[in-house]
Amino acid sequence: MANFLASIVNVASALPQAFTDFSRLTVTDIYNIAANFAVEIAVKIIEIALIWYVGRWLGRRLLKIFSVLMERRDTNKSVRSFVLSLVDVVIMIILIIVIVGVVGVDTSSFIALFASAGVAVGMALSGTLQNFAGGVMILLFRPFKVGDFIEAQGISGFVKEIQIFNTLVYTGDNKVILLPNGPVSTGIINNYSREPLRRLDFTFSISYGDDFEKAKAVLLRLISEDKRVLSSPAEPFVALGALGKSSIDITVRVWCKQEDYWGINFDLNKKVYETFPKEGLRFPYQTFTLNVNK
Repeated sequence: MANFLASIVNVASALPQAFTDFSRLTVTDIYNIAANFAVEIAVKIIEIALIWYVGRWLGRRLLKIFSVLMERRDTNKSVRSFVLSLVDVVIMIILIIVIVGVVGVDTSSFIALFASAGVAVGMALSGTLQNFAGGVMILLFRPFKVGDFIEAQGISGFVKEIQIFNTLVYTGDNKVILLPNGPVSTGIINNYSREPLRRLDFTFSISYGDDFEKAKAVLLRLISEDKRVLSSPAEPFVALGALGKSSIDITVRVWCKQEDYWGINFDLNKKVYETFPKEGLRFPYQTFTLNVNK
């Protein structure tokens, strides 16, 4: 407190001398000082503009070089997009430090201030840092890659891009969803594209009194007519799954390629709907039995 008061006293004592010196200046002197100051400011602005322009140009060239090198090495698209985003951020930070040095600020003290401020900002932006760490974990362990169809955080879609903090997912209705990497890396991820084959499960119901063996034979015939259904890793499976309140539920399981999953799903449902009535198999309706006691 004493040092602060002493500083105020020193400044106050220097003011009369400053006003005295200023009063001795002629109009020409004031004009020359103002002109020199304007020239210095203009030169600084031009230097900053040139450094910014050249720096951004060099940054874009460097990013292009990185991109070409990773393409030649056949680097995974996920890693490629992440590295390019990280390099772009680093280039921007270096460019800002260079511009601050040109302005005249001591860069060493600026870097120290930036580091100390980074600690405080890091504590405030813990969620953002968690997303950054999540992005690194995704690239290291690769639970999914660009182009995979995944389900994470309640969102299903194709992975378009893995960025530093977020993962871009395109949904089936062409919406772009940004999933934070932190929750994605620590949550449950369902990757439908990881394996080339997939099992397709159905439940078809018939009414009580209908012939189950006949329904089973019809289903096996319809399945055999579809050439997309695979016999490996397991043959098509048809069994009586459950006896419901108003129906006999038949469980059907078939294996297919990933790209044939939805086509078989829609086509077999349609065939069963058209074929069962022709074979004398009835689709059940929910029924109630009412007993009246006199």
